[in-house]
Amino acid sequence: MAMDNRFDTWADELGPAKTVHLYDPQTGMKGIVVIDNVACGPAIGGVRLAPDIGTSEIFRLARAMTLKNAAAGLPHGGGKAGILADPHLADKETLLRAFARSIRDLVDYIPGPDMGTDERCMGWIYEEIGRCIGRPRSLGGIPLDEIGATGYGLAQVAGLALPFAGITITDATLAVQGFGNVGRHAARFLTDMGIRLVAASDSSGAIYRQEGLDVTELTRIKAKKGTVLAYPDARRLKGPELVELPCDLLVPAARPDVITVANVDRVKARIIIEGANIPVTEDAERMLHDRGVLCIPDFIANAGGVICAAVEYSGGGEQQAMTAIKEKLTSNTRKLLEVVTEENLYPREAAMQMALRRLREAMALRH
Repeated sequence: MAMDNRFDTWADELGPAKTVHLYDPQTGMKGIVVIDNVACGPAIGGVRLAPDIGTSEIFRLARAMTLKNAAAGLPHGGGKAGILADPHLADKETLLRAFARSIRDLVDYIPGPDMGTDERCMGWIYEEIGRCIGRPRSLGGIPLDEIGATGYGLAQVAGLALPFAGITITDATLAVQGFGNVGRHAARFLTDMGIRLVAASDSSGAIYRQEGLDVTELTRIKAKKGTVLAYPDARRLKGPELVELPCDLLVPAARPDVITVANVDRVKARIIIEGANIPVTEDAERMLHDRGVLCIPDFIANAGGVICAAVEYSGGGEQQAMTAIKEKLTSNTRKLLEVVTEENLYPREAAMQMALRRLREAMALRH
């Protein structure tokens, strides 16, 4: 599939079904929505708030959601949205309410929290149009970030991937790139399993301590000081250096394309579990696999959040969501590792087989 900055060149057999550019002259809100595929049901996908996103990135993220929802067996298609603004400087409520009003008639898209947005933001959207997931408990939702649904799912995947790669869980070391809503919960659940967190980063930089970082203390300091760099007795590094540190398990949980052909040869992790969407380019994934690094693709590894979202949307509760995350992700990870071994495929190829089989069956039924 050829892609460039013109969205009309992206079409393939899966989608996108709709690409919509939004603008509200009263508030200055500029947004992008890509509804990629709705064969399995209405599209679920987060609303990303960032100053430098474009249609290409939103399309790629929407496609990842299509594959993620299909692989997880959810009755939903994939979509994604972006609002062009700095999350640290913007009047989020004004922008999110304007965004919600702009998508009122896009009824086949169900927004959720993403980078730069949270449960409170979903509350504003819900008040405007009555349609979203990940809203606050007070509005009847399951707060995905508060309970750490995606991080919990990553830990379930790691519980199978580490032994598969011959690594003892209690001896394993962990680096988390992006100590935010996904990364900090992943660190919490993984260290509860006995894994040692040795490095973490955020937008301000990275820290490294071979003896280990206390996740509870790091979370407290990050909440109080706004940066992981305030953690004492740790070596400070530039943010991009984290993915090159020696560790058993690397969880990239921030922006796309943090590992590419330009830096993949410097990656020293033995396993990569993709906490963010599209954090590793496909070429880099193949290069990692060829030198023995197990890389679990994003739309398998980080599906915990959208599984929780689907449970919420269908009226289920928190315990039901956590049970579904564990069951679906352990099942999918086992299948993935079996196919990789038995058919000698790259992990993404195996994952694509799983997702595309269901998508094509659903698309055939709609004709």
